[in-house]
Amino acid sequence: MKGILGIKQDMSQIFKESGEVIPITLIDTSDCFLCYEKDEDIKILGLKVKKNPNKPEIGKYRKVKKVPRFAKEFRGLENLSLGDKVNPSIFEIGEKVKVSGVTKGKGFAGVVKRWGFAGGPKTHGQSDKHRHGGSIGSGTTPGNVKKGKKMPGRQGNDKKTIKNIEVVGVKDNLLLLKGSVPGARGSLVVIESL
Repeated sequence: MKGILGIKQDMSQIFKESGEVIPITLIDTSDCFLCYEKDEDIKILGLKVKKNPNKPEIGKYRKVKKVPRFAKEFRGLENLSLGDKVNPSIFEIGEKVKVSGVTKGKGFAGVVKRWGFAGGPKTHGQSDKHRHGGSIGSGTTPGNVKKGKKMPGRQGNDKKTIKNIEVVGVKDNLLLLKGSVPGARGSLVVIESL
């Protein structure tokens, strides 16, 4: 089991010798370190250093003498001791990983934007229902709206995990992943081996 925390930087592209263009996402993993050990199997990785930690946090991480801004629990990390930096070179080029992050929040969205509904006709006396959802249930029977109905609501800002993302390269402390990963620029991403 391998894992690392990083900050999503930007998207770019690289070219193969054949001329094929590969879109890549750059993940900055420069400040990732082992900050806490629960037991032999469960370890907590931290990313960046918190500026104004409170006393309980200082007490928890007193052995490494720095409090992480982000922390995530991992299982099965080996050959690491407290305070060790985690290098992105633990992943090999061509290896498949899973990437978790929090998607971009889009606020309150209607059914056309959120679910791709077609909306109503734009003519023939249609008044103000162009982008409405239409009927949401039957009449007296069953007399309610089923759970999970596609309706307007908050879109985005959800935890999302994408599997089988290929590691394209490692440059210094940057991890290059093929394609896009969840989250906005500057957001936390968790990369784990499958």
